[in-house]
Amino acid sequence: MRLPTHLLVGALLRRANDSGGFGAVRASGEAQSGALLILLDEGGRMRAVERMRGFDDRDSLVPAGPVDATDSAMDDYWRGRRAKDPDLWVVELTVADGERFVAETIGVD
Repeated sequence: MRLPTHLLVGALLRRANDSGGFGAVRASGEAQSGALLILLDEGGRMRAVERMRGFDDRDSLVPAGPVDATDSAMDDYWRGRRAKDPDLWVVELTVADGERFVAETIGVD
């Protein structure tokens, strides 16, 4: 059983802020089961990871969108995704070792 997306988003934001980083919701989606796209700001370049359920029924983080993108390229990507999936949550984080941080916080492999 998966935790509701809104709880995962809240945990990400609290942990990011508590660790001296920054976290913000760019777009909120369906509270219980919306997909989760996380934008990682890595010193002026952006990359994205998404929580996905695998065939083994376990969640993992997978790369999403353009690699090493500018802010505007990443904005175009997530806005296009959101237009196709209004249930999508988009969260931006500026934290050290972002992918590890996200994996630990939301409990994915």
